Amino acid sequence: MRASLFEFIKKRIFYGWVVLAVATAAMFASGPGQSHTFSIFVDLIAKDLGISSTSLASSYAFATLVAALGLSRMGSFVDKFGARRVMIVVIVLLGFACMAFGAAAGVLTLSLGFMSLRFLAQGSIMLCSTNLVAQWFSARRGVAMSILMLGFAASMALHPLLGQWLIDLVGWRKAWVGLGLMSWIMMLPLLWLFAHDKPEPLGLLPDGAAAGTGEDQLKAELTGPSLKGAIKIPAFWIIMLGLFTPSMMITSLFFFQVSIFEQHGLTRALAASIFGVSALSMAVMMPVIGWILDRSNPKYVFAGSLVLLGMSLVNITFVNDVMTATLYAIIFGVNTAANMTFFGYMWPQYFGRKHLGSIQGAGQTIGVIGASLGPLPLAISFDYFGTYDGALLFLAIVPVGCAVLALFLPLPNPSAFEVKET
Repeated sequence: MRASLFEFIKKRIFYGWVVLAVATAAMFASGPGQSHTFSIFVDLIAKDLGISSTSLASSYAFATLVAALGLSRMGSFVDKFGARRVMIVVIVLLGFACMAFGAAAGVLTLSLGFMSLRFLAQGSIMLCSTNLVAQWFSARRGVAMSILMLGFAASMALHPLLGQWLIDLVGWRKAWVGLGLMSWIMMLPLLWLFAHDKPEPLGLLPDGAAAGTGEDQLKAELTGPSLKGAIKIPAFWIIMLGLFTPSMMITSLFFFQVSIFEQHGLTRALAASIFGVSALSMAVMMPVIGWILDRSNPKYVFAGSLVLLGMSLVNITFVNDVMTATLYAIIFGVNTAANMTFFGYMWPQYFGRKHLGSIQGAGQTIGVIGASLGPLPLAISFDYFGTYDGALLFLAIVPVGCAVLALFLPLPNPSAFEVKET
C-alpha cells in the first residue's frame, strides 16, 4: 500500500510536499514535550506535589539537561536508519511517556517524566522533522522550513487550550493520558504510510528539480564535513551559540508566561489564550521569513531575530493589560517564528546533507541544554525577590551580544568545509 500511494501521489505533485505535511504534523505532535504545554500544568503540579517554583524548575532543568545528552546519538541513528524509522519508535515511546508523566508522585518521578518528554518530543521529534524537510528541499528550504514550523505554531495555539480543557474535564493527571493517545492516533498512520527519508533513492531530486537543474548546489549539499570536522569551524560555534541563546530565553518565556501574566494582574485564562496570539503571529510571519532567507544572506536575518528576542524579554516586563499582552504576544510570535525556522535551516545550509543527522543532533543537544537552563534564573528571581522582571531585563543583554557575533558568519558553502576533516 505504501509503495502504491507513493506512485499515485508522485505523478500528481512533488512528493516532498507530502513529506513536508507529515513533518509539519509531527511538529504539532511534539506539543506534549514543549514548554508552552507545560506552562498550563506547572502551577497545578507544584501545588499537587507540594514543591516550590525553584524545585519544579530545577527538576525540569536537570531532566532536560540529561535528556539533551542523548540527542547526539539520536542524530547518528537518523543518519544510520533514516528519520522515518526513528520517528515511529519515538512516537510510540512518547505516548507511554505522557501516560507515565500523569502518574508522577514526587520530584524524582516528575524529573523522569520531564526527561522523557523533553528528549522524545522537544528533542527527537523536532530533530527528525527538520531532517526530513532538509533532505527533500534545497533552493526552497527557507520556505519549506517556515511551513514546517507552522506545526509548532499550531501546537502553541492549541495545546495550552487543549491542556486546559482536559484539566477541567478529567484533571491534570488524566489529561496526560489523553495527550499520549492523541499522539499515537495522529502520527503513527501518517509516518507508516507517507514518510520517506530522502528523494534520491526514489528517483527524485530535492525541490522536485529536473536532472541537471541546480546540479552544482545539490552536489555541494551532498558533501560537507562530519561532526568532527564541523566543530573545528568557527561558523559552527557562532550558529550553535545563536541557537542556544534563543532556546534558553524562549523556553523561559513559555514556561513562566502564565505565572508572569498572573503576577502582573492578568487572569490565568487570558494568559493561556495569549499563546494563540503568538501562534497567529508566527503563522503569518513564517512564510515571510522563509521567503527572505531564500533570497538573502542569512546572517542578517539571524542577527535581527536575536535583537528581537532581546526586545521580547524587555517587553514582557511592561505587560499589565490586554493591549500590552497582545503587543508582547505579537513581537514574541515573530521572534519565535524566526528562531524556529533557523533551527532547521542553518545546519544543512552551512554544512550540507551528508552528515546532517549527526550535526543536527549536536546542535539539538546544545539547544536542549539551553532550554534546560533557561527557567532557572527566572525561578530563582521569583523565589528570592518575588518578581521575574529584574532577571528578564538582565537576560535581554545576552541575545544582543549574540547578534553581533552572527554578523561574522560567512556565506553558506557546505563543500568548502570538507577540507576541515583532517
